[in-house]
Amino acid sequence: MKALLVEDDPLLGQGLHNALKQHKVPAEWVTTAAEAQAALRSSDFDVLVLDLGLPDQDGIELLRTLRNNGQQLPVLILTARDGISERVKGLDTGADDFLAKPFDIDELMARLRALVRRSSGIATPTITLGNIEIIPSHHRVELSGQEVPLNRHEYQLLTLLASSPGRVFSREAIIDHLYSWDEEIESNTIEVHVHHLRRKFGRELIGTVRGIGYRLVTPESR
Repeated sequence: MKALLVEDDPLLGQGLHNALKQHKVPAEWVTTAAEAQAALRSSDFDVLVLDLGLPDQDGIELLRTLRNNGQQLPVLILTARDGISERVKGLDTGADDFLAKPFDIDELMARLRALVRRSSGIATPTITLGNIEIIPSHHRVELSGQEVPLNRHEYQLLTLLASSPGRVFSREAIIDHLYSWDEEIESNTIEVHVHHLRRKFGRELIGTVRGIGYRLVTPESR
């Protein structure tokens, strides 16, 4: 089990980081939402321990961004906030568990182990689109059995369109799925991603609905 700890309080963060190491759990500790997203892009983790009161973005908003981007690792939220409504909001956004501060380290470790147990062995099925296969468990796409290199945003766009072939996704919906709220993008960024995917898989794969957005074209959706 490898954990990503997102906690901006230096004393609590250091204490939790040390406790995880003492329990033989490799962990990376970051203090902001931006650092958390960078860590998730560069490394693989089995569980995310997330504080809600981050300096650059609310933890719930970070969680929403991660889930919208297809990030499925288990998330345990640490919170000092009271009230059922806050927990409901977190669970609806994609949290797997909550732990109210202050808490016992042994309980935290037990909850983390339970989350990892529940998530292990659950494989996301391969998506097949003619001679294209999207293999989410390996973050891999193949064309006629050969891997096609994609950058992160190309992969996210392809999997979004493939999640509902024939459905038209607006440019705004695509931007929300691919980018966090604080990322600046060029006006033609989505068009560039679509161009690259068409070049790699064929122009007929992605259809343009003028003035609205894009859709994945399959024989069934024509």
